[in-house]
Amino acid sequence: MRKKLTSLLLSGTMLLSILSGFKSSSAAADPVITSGNPIFTSIFTADPSAHVWNDGRIYVYPSHDIFPSRGSDLMDKYHVFSSDNMVDWVDEGEILSADDVSWGRPEGGFMWAPDAAYKDGTYYFYFPHPSDTNWNNSWKIGVATSDKPDADFTVQGYIAGLPGSNLIDPAVFRDDDGSYYLYAGGGGTSYGVKLGSDMMSITGQVKQFTELQDFHEASWVFKRSGLYYLMYSDNHPGGNQMRYATSSSPLGPWTNRGVILDPVNGSETSHGSVVEYKGNWYMFYHNATISSNGTLRSVCVDKLNFNADGTIQKVIQTSAGVSAVGPRSPATEIKYYDLINENFDEYTQQTQYTMNDSNVSFGGGATRSDGNIENMHTQGSYIQLNGVNGGTGGKALLTVLYASAESGAAFKVDASGDPAGDGYFLSLPGTGGWGNYTGRTNRLIDLNPGASNTIKLNGGMGGANISGVIVSLIPAATQDTEYPMSGSNVSVGGGATRSGGNVENLHIPGSYAELTGINGGAGGQATLTVIYASADSQATFKVNSSGDTSGNGYSLSLPGTGGWGNYTGRASRLINLNPGTNNVIKLSGGMGGANVSRIIVSLNP
Repeated sequence: MRKKLTSLLLSGTMLLSILSGFKSSSAAADPVITSGNPIFTSIFTADPSAHVWNDGRIYVYPSHDIFPSRGSDLMDKYHVFSSDNMVDWVDEGEILSADDVSWGRPEGGFMWAPDAAYKDGTYYFYFPHPSDTNWNNSWKIGVATSDKPDADFTVQGYIAGLPGSNLIDPAVFRDDDGSYYLYAGGGGTSYGVKLGSDMMSITGQVKQFTELQDFHEASWVFKRSGLYYLMYSDNHPGGNQMRYATSSSPLGPWTNRGVILDPVNGSETSHGSVVEYKGNWYMFYHNATISSNGTLRSVCVDKLNFNADGTIQKVIQTSAGVSAVGPRSPATEIKYYDLINENFDEYTQQTQYTMNDSNVSFGGGATRSDGNIENMHTQGSYIQLNGVNGGTGGKALLTVLYASAESGAAFKVDASGDPAGDGYFLSLPGTGGWGNYTGRTNRLIDLNPGASNTIKLNGGMGGANISGVIVSLIPAATQDTEYPMSGSNVSVGGGATRSGGNVENLHIPGSYAELTGINGGAGGQATLTVIYASADSQATFKVNSSGDTSGNGYSLSLPGTGGWGNYTGRASRLINLNPGTNNVIKLSGGMGGANVSRIIVSLNP
């Protein structure tokens, strides 16, 4: 059963990595057949450029809005995302940043909407970037190359001979004859030019498209049934619309056709791309549904449909996204609508922290009053929890209890297990008053195994007073690992021998069997079970294990089984193990006889 948590405005910069088959009651019960919107939640993304390469996957090259919100001028890096079914998306990681551009603006930033192309075994990544502190008049279209679509890009330089003002939003189109064209422009000026064979120079004159109706920026060109389409954003008051024009030539002249995407939720900007994949046409675009902040945007996708005459129907923006066009596959992107409808009933192992707890610290202007932490609106303010138990590691549910008289604040959350290290976005809707502690907001974070995790709530983006924090885990099922005595990690000595895969002669004083490479999970108590045979009425082993803090070992009684070959005996006891897979368990004999066939180590929740 699913029920909506209205306070759960999850996602944001880091709704990070989890496999498509993540162990969730909702995922197990309801096969997910649509992508959900937004489709990327590991970071904030905008200006998506979508392409289908020869490997059969679809790749999206967006810009990256930086969180906490720093404004579009300070965007400074690019990631790439891919899928083979339009539903399960993988964040392939960062491919380029301002630091990689030797000729770029000394202050960095201004890594705006990019595009990509492929030719003769090389992937080309095109990005706008100024070369001078006076950014508006020094734009260049940089080019980076790689032999992979999603990694190892190296900046080769920039395309010479282009205007320096308003030269943003590059788009590269490959025509049917193998020729390539570059489109760019902003501030009301639109350009197009044919690329040279090296993909880094231009051929012929740069053409300005003065016929486009209300052009603002965000050029994108594609071709269908012999007709060229140029899509772009306009200057519509209150939020850009996406318009399009058509032509019989890649460089126009263009015939204006109208609006195909209305202004998007939460953002005045609009930017998109159109691509055909597995028989369907799609429009990728961005909105600010997650953050309600126009500089913290997220990429979405919906179907694009054509009329019989080749004109385009207006795209309907949905929360469900698009249907799968292939079987489920590994993914790192959590579906936004899954998260806001998830009830998290599985997260039953809860630890609650009051703001007076000894492991809670605060600073940067935050103050404590009556057991609550206040003034989290101050830039640099924070609350930090130390010694947080992450169990076996992975996803944990963070719940913050709060009061806020503002319409909506946000925290950046840092957690020990965050694989990207960029932090998580946590929304705190207003509660109607600074003393009205009815607020309860949640999000998934990542923690490391064990009890040494740190969680830090960073303020400065609106005000909220905090009364408590709850960290909830899914209780771990008992994890049983069986170790046969025939294994290469088993050694014997002191008179003990190995025969037929069993260890015998453990009645001899000084005899032992030692097992290395034992997995202790997150560490702590585990159940050791010894499978054995014994003709004696009673035997006893001394057990030593890596996690035994006393160093005295444990005593394990083994009642007789009626024969040396009757391996029906099972004797168990709790032992302590260290975290990780480098534990050692030693069974020492000499107090009655028992032949051992295997041991089982059960890691307890």
